Amino acid sequence: MPNVYRVKGKMLISHDHFPREQNFNLELTASSEKEVLEKVYSLLGSRHKLKRYHIKIEEVEEVKGEPASKYVSEILELKGWSA
Repeated sequence: MPNVYRVKGKMLISHDHFPREQNFNLELTASSEKEVLEKVYSLLGSRHKLKRYHIKIEEVEEVKGEPASKYVSEILELKGWSA
């Protein structure tokens, strides 16, 4: 059963012209913290054409006892899992 993780960090946008950092917050499902980190690098790299060294992950926490975002909760219900 996958767990829900909340990942916070910064990414370097427009690294070639006018570099600036932008904060990000993601909620993802995965079976381990290591798997979540790989998903974050993969998602941000493909969406924004970033290399791993342009992504700084500051915090990874498992969402327990508190509700996950509405979107993540709905997906878990569709797949038959519970957060």
